[in-house]
Amino acid sequence: MAAKSSISDLDAQIEKLRARRRTLIVKSAERFARAATKSGLAELEITEEELDRIFEEMAARFRKGEKKGVDHGSASPR
Repeated sequence: MAAKSSISDLDAQIEKLRARRRTLIVKSAERFARAATKSGLAELEITEEELDRIFEEMAARFRKGEKKGVDHGSASPR
């Protein structure tokens, strides 16, 4: 039988998960920043709205491929 968790134990677990979430967000942001810099995208004058639209289109393209079972190599989930 599992021991009951105290509120402080749950709070500690929540804080650890929040820290882990922050780390994953930072790593993801760094990954995209490296790709943007490497491709020259970071040097272009692109509005936030245009950039958002471009990323939405890319995400839709890769999601469609996942549903069909197509392997895109670098599009593998982490």
